[in-house]
Amino acid sequence: MPRSTSASGTSGDVLQRRALNRATLERQLLLRRSDMSPLAAVEHLVGLQAQAPFSPYYQLWSRLRDFDPHTLGQLLLDRQVVRIVVMRGTIHLLSAADCATLRPLTQPIMDRDLGTNTQYAAGIRGLDLDHLAAVARAVVEEEPRSNAELAAVLAERFPERDRSSLAYAARGLLPLVQVPPRAVWGRSAQARLTTAEAWLGRGLDPAPSIDAVVLRYLAAFGPGSVADVQTWSGLTRLREVVERLRPELRTFRTEEGKELFDLPDAPRPDPDTPAPPRFLPDFDNVLRSHTDRTRLIDPEDMKRMHVRNGVTPSFFLVDGVVAGTWRLTVERKAATLRITPFRRLPRAEQPGLVEEGERLLAMAASDAETRETVVDDPI
Repeated sequence: MPRSTSASGTSGDVLQRRALNRATLERQLLLRRSDMSPLAAVEHLVGLQAQAPFSPYYQLWSRLRDFDPHTLGQLLLDRQVVRIVVMRGTIHLLSAADCATLRPLTQPIMDRDLGTNTQYAAGIRGLDLDHLAAVARAVVEEEPRSNAELAAVLAERFPERDRSSLAYAARGLLPLVQVPPRAVWGRSAQARLTTAEAWLGRGLDPAPSIDAVVLRYLAAFGPGSVADVQTWSGLTRLREVVERLRPELRTFRTEEGKELFDLPDAPRPDPDTPAPPRFLPDFDNVLRSHTDRTRLIDPEDMKRMHVRNGVTPSFFLVDGVVAGTWRLTVERKAATLRITPFRRLPRAEQPGLVEEGERLLAMAASDAETRETVVDDPI
């Protein structure tokens, strides 16, 4: 990644990749661990990607000082955070307050999918979706249901329809949360669904502000372009929103000339600020929230991250840049962390990476009798 010069502060200054890298890492709490509470961090980051049930725990461990995974599990049990489909039509872990804001804002993503999904759209074509939503709401608010249970009940009410399509449509039409003990640290459970309103005991925001959400995106992921905000959110036609906000934003340019927007007082550290090694899990939003990801990963290395079903391998950062993948296994009380670099690591970086890996093992496999960190040869 090229070195960057710092910007002079006038509108349209060029931010080179290393400057963008350090700005993003700072806002993502990855330059130094934060003293924020887990709930405050979840809100600062505008939610955590949570398709993998325990991914948020690793995300917060890499960002917060003295993070105890049981504190996040308790937040789920206490209904202060929830797991729900929002940005990009994917499951995120959000605060209860953000659930009320972000779920209605992202409903257009689900509406669009219901009409175009190649697997399920045909099964609901011509169906009164308002009626389906009302029936499904009554079913899951009576008691949380698994997907299979929801599909079975809906099939009884709509026998001429494909049950899988009915359940899929219900999940798109309604703000359904996955209730604990699903995704509670140290426990396992099937995903069971009810509405956010029933679970949280409150309604969703009837007039959520997309302007406020765009500003929060910049605070957590900026500087960013209009396309970046759309990539992160899954929403379209956000140019008019950003233009409306332009008077209160600063503008920059990438080395290629693309316009970037930012909050005037947001941190933009010196590009030479040290960036410690960090282990991040699959589905971390830091690698999914910009159209141009070169601020964090080399394009050639990005190709290594593409695997089946859109699942990104767990990865680690060296000097702020994706440098390889990692995998944790636990067998018969023996925990092993395998670190696989993309290329030979600088000798000076190896001790810090191994030390960080050992701390990860201590958190993730605290009950293991033996723990080992293995650095593989570059792939």
